[in-house]
Amino acid sequence: MEENYSLPGEEESSGYEESSDTKNTDFIIDASNPGAIPKFVDELPIPKVLNPVSRENGCPYYEVEMKSAKHRFHRNFKEAATIFGYNGMYPGPTIEAMKGQAVRVKWINNLPLKHFLPVDKTLEDAMDSPEVRTVVHLHGHNVAPDSDGHPEAWFTRNYEYVGKKYCRQVYEYPNQQQATTLWYHDHAMGVTRLNLYAGLAGFYLLHDFNEQSLDLPRGKYDIPLMIQDKSFRSDGSLFYPDNLTPRNQFVHPSVVRAFIGNTMVVNGKVWPYLHVEPRKYRFRMLNASNTNGFTFKLSNGQPFWQLGTDGGLISVTKAIQKFPLDPAERVDVIIDFSGLEGETIILQTEELDLQGNPDIHKREVMQFRVGNKGGDSIPLPQNLRPFDKLEEAKAVKTRRFVMSQEVDGFGRIKLTLNNLEFSDPVTEFPEYDTIEIWELANPVFDPTRPLGIPPNISHPIHLHLVQFQILGRQQFNVNPNKFNANQWITNGGGIEFVSNPVDPDPSEMGWKDTVRVEPGQVTRIIVHFKNYTGEYVWHCHILEHEDYEMMRPLIVIKKYND
Repeated sequence: MEENYSLPGEEESSGYEESSDTKNTDFIIDASNPGAIPKFVDELPIPKVLNPVSRENGCPYYEVEMKSAKHRFHRNFKEAATIFGYNGMYPGPTIEAMKGQAVRVKWINNLPLKHFLPVDKTLEDAMDSPEVRTVVHLHGHNVAPDSDGHPEAWFTRNYEYVGKKYCRQVYEYPNQQQATTLWYHDHAMGVTRLNLYAGLAGFYLLHDFNEQSLDLPRGKYDIPLMIQDKSFRSDGSLFYPDNLTPRNQFVHPSVVRAFIGNTMVVNGKVWPYLHVEPRKYRFRMLNASNTNGFTFKLSNGQPFWQLGTDGGLISVTKAIQKFPLDPAERVDVIIDFSGLEGETIILQTEELDLQGNPDIHKREVMQFRVGNKGGDSIPLPQNLRPFDKLEEAKAVKTRRFVMSQEVDGFGRIKLTLNNLEFSDPVTEFPEYDTIEIWELANPVFDPTRPLGIPPNISHPIHLHLVQFQILGRQQFNVNPNKFNANQWITNGGGIEFVSNPVDPDPSEMGWKDTVRVEPGQVTRIIVHFKNYTGEYVWHCHILEHEDYEMMRPLIVIKKYND
């Protein structure tokens, strides 16, 4: 018998301590209208740290259950929304680990059999597969292939059905990399965009002795921020489009090319506020949106003090006035509220609406309310850790890629990498312990941009297994008469550069696992393939793109001369 959208006994998401004003409504508003939603009336929830179930040979062992739950995104929404959450929480509980101490996690799927969001069954691995399937990817972790969360290693409730790459229930995370902010999220083929949007995401904070020796804010002054854009139905339930604009008459529900929400959500609350003391706070900022990239700044014009990037601490603390953050990218910053007693400060974006005008709603993200008590006398740390720059001269190979597109049999635009689909034969076989340069060209295909596509959309490209460094970007002539994609891929020809190379953004000067490939530019990265051999994937982290063919396999092999 087919199961309903929810399971009997669904429970309220209980991962956070909620004040009474988040459980009772003063008045009900239309949640589909962002202009009607009061801002800064809900306090920012802080994800709780998960305790291990046991320890096996000194290694913490966790069990995390994926299940349906109810979650209220705003105190004035009529209803609590159905979500999928790790342990029924949104975001999921935070896992903290130390470098050198392995962690084992059993990910348990207790979700309903039917999805509450629109599943497109024409996508890879979706037509003949169960509707609700999951697999967990610990994003940014250097891990063996069998614990990486391959998109075809999915499993259903009680492991009744599994994907062709499935091989184990308990994942092992060795934690042999520097302290950094990682995050875990769903990665099941063809439904990642739905599962992550439904709530399957959480933080994984890795520490080491170097980080702990520094005078950095810690404890309640070290706060992860999961930032997303979402839209809601009038009753407060999650809205996700079930078709294209204009509608595709051949496929329903249909994957959409992009999803742009109309509100800002931080740690599961719409436009929250946070009480802070007049002192330094560390914020680990993650863009966990499906499609949208943002540029962040503070309303009072003061700088952020950057500590780290995706892959961990940078070499020296530096002031940045603003910084871009695409889906899956993280930045580790200090905000100093010293001397700001009684003030309110807004975390802002430079968001534009679909007409290219400032977005009056999404220009604001959350509010900081600075109290009159507390403080610290700790100086800003300067030197954080040595940074080993990868040398271009040591690269054994340069690979070139094009952000490509075509029209599918249903008239939809399909985005790909080098015009290859996921199921096409593997073309990337980097050798273990070698350095490569990857050059990623992003032609501008839609200068008039179809309705629903934000201006100047970039592709955040994510490589599993490795951290890399960004070498720079360079503009090229995207006129088809001036750019020959096949020649570029084959030998680096067929391209006309129209600018000098530009260094990475100041906020990108560190180890990265996701890079913005801007339109009209070639983005160059340098990668050291090490730690493990085996099959991984690389893809665009716009979830609508990765679900529909903008993902490729990647196999790290032993050296040919071994």
